[in-house]
Amino acid sequence: MTDFSEDDYEAYEQDLEILVDTLRKCFNADKARYSVIGHQNALYIEIEGLDDLTNEEIQEVAEPVFNELDMDFDEISLVPLKK
Repeated sequence: MTDFSEDDYEAYEQDLEILVDTLRKCFNADKARYSVIGHQNALYIEIEGLDDLTNEEIQEVAEPVFNELDMDFDEISLVPLKK
């Protein structure tokens, strides 16, 4: 088993923040945040305004970003930001 250094964790967190900020900009949203559910290897990204879009519109915008994604999650979900 590989031990991860503090630098590894910081780089991982920075990659997540870049991903979330990229998606926020793609959806022209003011706010976005993420949470990782480690035991499920799942990433949930909440983005303001997604509730105004259809699933097809969300997929159309997000798919090119996910195609460039170099992170290994079993599940990535985009959901409307809850206040």
